[in-house]
Amino acid sequence: MRATSHGSNDFRAPADAMHCPYDLCTRALPGWARAGRPHPSTRRAARCRADSPRPLYSPLVDRRSSVGCLIEIIETLVLTLIIFFVIQNFIAQPYQVQQNSMERTLEPRQYVLVDKLTPHWDAFSRGDIIVFTPPEALRQEAVPFIKRVIGEPGDVVEVRDDGFVYINGVRIDEPYTFKNAAGLNEPTEPLSDQTRWVVPQGELFVMGDHRRKSADSREFGPISISTVIGRAFLRYWPIDTLGILPTPVYSDVPATP
Repeated sequence: MRATSHGSNDFRAPADAMHCPYDLCTRALPGWARAGRPHPSTRRAARCRADSPRPLYSPLVDRRSSVGCLIEIIETLVLTLIIFFVIQNFIAQPYQVQQNSMERTLEPRQYVLVDKLTPHWDAFSRGDIIVFTPPEALRQEAVPFIKRVIGEPGDVVEVRDDGFVYINGVRIDEPYTFKNAAGLNEPTEPLSDQTRWVVPQGELFVMGDHRRKSADSREFGPISISTVIGRAFLRYWPIDTLGILPTPVYSDVPATP
């Protein structure tokens, strides 16, 4: 009896079981995978990184910026000091009045601005108020004197018995001198036996406006122009005394003989 064979020794799965159709396979995957997107946890982490604030500058840039600011501050301070030094030594300098010798024109503790530049081309003249280094015998704590120029080089200055000052033989009008309680200008008196001076070249004869409280050329003689610091031209403090210091004109005084 022939045996009938119903198959071979090799088992072969049906074709539909060997090759899963595309739609069947994709249905087995999660939605995010079927759409080709990354895992949700990965997307959340990326979104957090994107939302995190980022520094505008790196630490290296911040350090460089700080150094740059420090250098700019130092440069500004150095430039300010240089400008201050130049102005103080060559252009103008403030001074505080510490004596009574210029009352009422200038009172103690008032501040004046002294011009140190223009005297290089504009010579000192009668009526100028100047600041100068006093003679060595009268120097106290290096305090400069402030007086008014009365005689220029070559002038003949006299203090006569009538209480007036004469320059080159002409009496000068001095409305700026100190007034007493009666409102009258106090007379000018000599401070020694000498009453007449001839001002040498390169020197100036000076007196304070308050003649009775002033140590000036009547006592120590004319001063060297080289000792003059500058010409006071502005009273600026206290603020209610602010004003230009006027220079009187002695129109009747003849030229130097």
